[in-house]
Amino acid sequence: MAASYDCGRCPAYCCSYPRVIVSKRDLKRLARHFGLDLETARRRFTKKGEKKGERVLRHRKDHIYKSVCRFLDRQDRSCTVYEARPKICRQYPGEPACGYYDFLSFERRAQEDPEFIPSA
Repeated sequence: MAASYDCGRCPAYCCSYPRVIVSKRDLKRLARHFGLDLETARRRFTKKGEKKGERVLRHRKDHIYKSVCRFLDRQDRSCTVYEARPKICRQYPGEPACGYYDFLSFERRAQEDPEFIPSA
């Protein structure tokens, strides 16, 4: 089934999730992408997660959301490591529809503003 959303029309809401979990395989892919060893990539790109042994991507401040994934280009709202992105990002939203995109589309129609972004 075809997707009913367009990530290019979204301000990258999914990149603002505080827990973007990174597996060892994801970390290896990122390390290879940047030409780094696994331990350097782990220290540079991740931090301890909420659960024991969990690693999550580091964040940085953002002008739309409080913080976003460190790999988000904050100007054009796209992933700077798209080919090396973690599995969870590859699978998002996991179905043909995205709830945030549906909400955003409704709000843009209601506000009669195709660029409207609800306050975070």
